[in-house]
Amino acid sequence: MKRKDYEEVLEPLEEELVAMARWARVTGARIVVVFEGRDTAGKGGAIKAVRERINPRQCHTVALSKPSEEESTQWYFQRYVKHLPSAGQIVLLDRSWYNRAGVESVMGFASDEQVTQFLKQTPAFEKMLTDDGILLFKYWLTTDQEQQEERLAERLDDPLKRWKLSPIDLAAREQYEAYTKARARMLEATHTDHAPWTLVDFNDQKQGRLTLIRDLLDRLPDTHCAPPELEFPALGHEPIAEDYRVLKPIPDYRP
Repeated sequence: MKRKDYEEVLEPLEEELVAMARWARVTGARIVVVFEGRDTAGKGGAIKAVRERINPRQCHTVALSKPSEEESTQWYFQRYVKHLPSAGQIVLLDRSWYNRAGVESVMGFASDEQVTQFLKQTPAFEKMLTDDGILLFKYWLTTDQEQQEERLAERLDDPLKRWKLSPIDLAAREQYEAYTKARARMLEATHTDHAPWTLVDFNDQKQGRLTLIRDLLDRLPDTHCAPPELEFPALGHEPIAEDYRVLKPIPDYRP
């Protein structure tokens, strides 16, 4: 999808996302959006598209690193619970408790017994969240292996994107089918009426973002909430210029 076409469709969606945030603040709604998917699927770009126009004090991205030694001895969901939203807040999970059903399962960081227990507990855990009024949305971003390979190679070649690569990402290249099987097992156990999964095609990341945002907005309650009326009176005097030394802008070297 061309950038111009993408931005043209995205702009009115951004207005709706801002309205969603205003509605959440006024009503006290709590929103959690889970972003899962294969490496390079486009989770970061999708999250950025959702939150870019929303007040960052209200909309938080949570991307946890591997658990500490202390956290590894806790109830598995414990370190995620403290990041759940308060009234009026939106939390976007860049990966989530579903790490246990994905990378931890495939790469051997969790035993089959631990994964089985996780899959058994998760529907109950998510039922507690939704019963308490949290609006929970779970998205899995799908990507064909050919696209994944192209994006991994691009990251390796681009010094500005190389930080996104890790040894785990490279090792996971040979586990595409294993991840597919792990996802199927996860969906079977955790796709529920109270917390269903939605799979989104992210082979074209721009189209994927637009599709995800449209779906999210359509599944929310009516978020119409008139913005506050604000007056913008004149200053009553001429604008005042800064009166101390400041660093001058970099000269424009363009020809």
